Amino acid sequence: MSHKANGKDYRVRAVHCDFRSSDEEVYRALRRATDPLERTWERLEKAGRIAIKFNQEYPPDDVVMHQGQRQQLVSDPVARATLRLLRERTRAELFVVDVGVSQVPEGGSRKEFNTLLPLLDEFEVPLFEGNDEPVRWVPVPGGGLMFQKYPVQQSVLDADEFVSVQKMKNHLFMGVTLCMKNLFGLMPMLPGGRPRTYYHHLVRLPYLLADLGRLFNPALNIIDALVCQAGEEWGKGEHPRICDTLVAGDQVTSTDACITHLMGHDPRSDWLTPPFHRERNHLLIAANSGFGTVDLQQIDFQTEAQAALGEFFTKKMDSNERIISWRRTTVEQAMVYLDNQKQITDRYAGKYILMQDGEVKWADAGGDVSDHRARLSRENPGHGVWMKYIDPEESEGEQYSIYEQALEQIQSLRSSQ
Repeated sequence: MSHKANGKDYRVRAVHCDFRSSDEEVYRALRRATDPLERTWERLEKAGRIAIKFNQEYPPDDVVMHQGQRQQLVSDPVARATLRLLRERTRAELFVVDVGVSQVPEGGSRKEFNTLLPLLDEFEVPLFEGNDEPVRWVPVPGGGLMFQKYPVQQSVLDADEFVSVQKMKNHLFMGVTLCMKNLFGLMPMLPGGRPRTYYHHLVRLPYLLADLGRLFNPALNIIDALVCQAGEEWGKGEHPRICDTLVAGDQVTSTDACITHLMGHDPRSDWLTPPFHRERNHLLIAANSGFGTVDLQQIDFQTEAQAALGEFFTKKMDSNERIISWRRTTVEQAMVYLDNQKQITDRYAGKYILMQDGEVKWADAGGDVSDHRARLSRENPGHGVWMKYIDPEESEGEQYSIYEQALEQIQSLRSSQ
């Protein structure tokens, strides 16, 4: 069955919903946004198991509220409406999966960090802690842009379809954090996966996010844009934005492109253009690889809200000169490694290394690099630090051509100045 509208492959709907609305009103608004997503419901109605990733976990004492709504995390009314719709329109077993990254105090419980846990209990939807599950390294369909394989939890592997539900926010590193960036919260850490800093890494992260989009390929993408946040993804609650909007789409790249537009940003823009100060635009990377589009003219996008929904921006913490220097020197470390791969592998096999200024400055099998990377950054500000797990088989399949492309981009930037 064809679900094209006006010859367009992707469908996104943005509807008005006052942030003070009752649960029933939020449900009706979300239903209005999701009803036209025929391809979404065709996929979900066939599913036996549906995995849901909510943007939900944070230390309870640090959760920021604004006028009764969570400013940085999915609200209860939106989560409740999502679960209600899935229960009404599918027969699938629903479950939520997340990977906890916050440090749990001694004697505390990881469950205390899950803001939606009472709601999940109400709907009898189980929550899987992704770090506690066995993982399997899975190839990206069609081949990965950054890595060929990624670690995936067993519960997610057992799911037939996936749903991503996120808050609308800017992001210090990536410019925006929407339904595709939400998928990064599924990356298992050690011992089954990699340290968070391995993936949340200069140059790697935007390509990795595009890979995760393909790997998980959510059938339904929902953005809670009732109360939102500009400037950064966390913080102490500065720059709240009341946007009174819910957005839903049937393809993650295209959904996020429409939301980026509603935030007042150009989803076709790229590195060094606001809000993409620090890194490349992961949505543009995904679209250029053939996964969705950032061209709104190619999307069946209907909206009851007009851009810009508010003054959205990403805080710029460093000068362009410093950012370019970090990027160039990080790329150079990857190229030095590639040129000396055999010697480095023979010496450091099975360990994580940090490279800076053409040298291995640290190596350890544990992979906890936080203090070491911070020290190297303090000692040599402006000099990038590159992290690599030394596997003689290179089983993760890192795509080093990305570093070559990044270097060419920097060289092209210099010649144009």
